[in-house]
Amino acid sequence: MPSDGPTRTLHRSNLLVEPLPVIVEAGTQRLRLEAGTVLLGSGSRCHLSIEDATVSRMHAELSLVPEGVRVRDLESRNGTFYQGARISSAVVVPGTRLLLGGAAVSISLDENHLAHEATLGGTLFRGMVGSSASMLRLFTTISRLDGSLLPVLVRGESGVGKELVASALHEGSRAATGPFVAINCGALSRELVASALFGHARGAFTGAIAARSGAFMSADGGTLFLDEIAELPLEIQVTLLRILETGEVTPVGQDSTRHVRVRLISATHRDLRERVRAGTFREDLYFRLAVVTLQVPALAERRQDIPALARTFARQEGAAELDEDILAELLRREFPGNVRELRNVVLAYLALGKLNDDVDPSAPRVDHLFAPRFDQPYLEQRDRLVAAFTRRYLGDLLEHTGGNQSEAARLASLDRTYLGRLLNRFGFARAPRGVQ
Repeated sequence: MPSDGPTRTLHRSNLLVEPLPVIVEAGTQRLRLEAGTVLLGSGSRCHLSIEDATVSRMHAELSLVPEGVRVRDLESRNGTFYQGARISSAVVVPGTRLLLGGAAVSISLDENHLAHEATLGGTLFRGMVGSSASMLRLFTTISRLDGSLLPVLVRGESGVGKELVASALHEGSRAATGPFVAINCGALSRELVASALFGHARGAFTGAIAARSGAFMSADGGTLFLDEIAELPLEIQVTLLRILETGEVTPVGQDSTRHVRVRLISATHRDLRERVRAGTFREDLYFRLAVVTLQVPALAERRQDIPALARTFARQEGAAELDEDILAELLRREFPGNVRELRNVVLAYLALGKLNDDVDPSAPRVDHLFAPRFDQPYLEQRDRLVAAFTRRYLGDLLEHTGGNQSEAARLASLDRTYLGRLLNRFGFARAPRGVQ
C-alpha cells in the first residue's frame, strides 16, 4: 500500500446542524468522517480496513455526535480499549487514541474545516464588535463550530473579550437553550474552589450551613465557562479531568454522584503548554480542554475596530453619538488593557465629559477621576460620577465573586433583592458577562 494511504469521504446527511468532521487513521489507512456511521475491522465490507490478526472482521463502529465521536464495540474477539480500559460504548473527543485488539486507531479533528479565510462580514456578531480581518476570521471559526459540544480553549490577553467568545460559542451550540454559567477560577479561594465548582453537602466543612449545587450542576444541560483555568490547583485539575471523562460530579462531603451534561469552555491569558512543562498544569487535562483552541486578538492587532467599539459602549449607556474628535483621540491612544480598558475610558468620558490623560482604567477606585466642570450643573455631574462608580463597583464585585450574587450582596453589605435591582439597572442581569 502507498505510504499516505487512501482517504475516503462520507457524504453529509441532511442534519440541521452537523458535528465537526474528524480524520480516522489506522496505520496507512485514513478516512474523513463527516456524518453517519463507519465500520472498522479486517473485513472487506468495512469502511476502514485494518490488516491485523487481532482485529475482528467487524470490530467497531464510529459515529459523530455533538460531543465528539461515539465508539461502539461490535462484540469483537479481542476488544476495543480506551485509556487502557475495555469499552462496549463510549463518547471520545478528537485527539483520542483507541486500540482495536492490538491495532492503534487515532481520531483527530479535521482542522482544515476551521482553517478557512473569513466568510462572515459585518460589524456585530453575537454581541461582539469588529470588522477587522482578525475578528472576521474569529467570527467565521466560531460559526463553523455551531452545533458542536466539543471543549474549546479560548486564549488571549486580559481584557480582549474571552467571555464574549464563550457566550457566542454557547449561543451557536446545541446547548444554547440551557444555562450559561461563568466562573472566574482566579477569583476563587483555594479552600472554596471545589465547593464552587462541584458543590457541597450541608455540614461538609465549617460554614457550610446549607447544601450548594456548584457550577457544574448549575450548568447542567448548558455551558460552563471557566475563565483563568490555569489558576486551578492540581488536586482540582484531577477531579475536573474525571468529570470530563465520566460526566459524574460528586459534591464535597457527599458520597453519591450526579450525572451532568455540560459543554465546557475554558479560557486563559497564560501559556498552558508552558504550565504543563513547569508541572503546574496536567498534560492530560490540557489535551482534554484544548480540543479546539481559539485565539482572540489583542486590541493592538485590530485598532480599526476602536471607533465601532467606542460607539457601541456609548450606545449601551444611552449616550448620544461620540464626536469625531473623541474617536480620533481614542485612535491615537494605546490600550494595553485591551477592550476592557477602552470601555472604561469611554465610561469615564461619559461621566466626566472629557478624556482624562491620567485615567488608570484598571484601578479599583474612580475618585481620582473627579475633575469638576463649572459649565455643567453640580447635580448632573454628581449623578454621572456616582453611576460610573456604581457600574465599575458592581462589575469588579461580580468578577471577584465569580458571579455569585449572594456572596456579592454579603461583601457589599446590601440586601440581596436590592443588589439584584442594581444589577438589572446597570446591565448585569446575567452577570458576570461582558468584556473579559
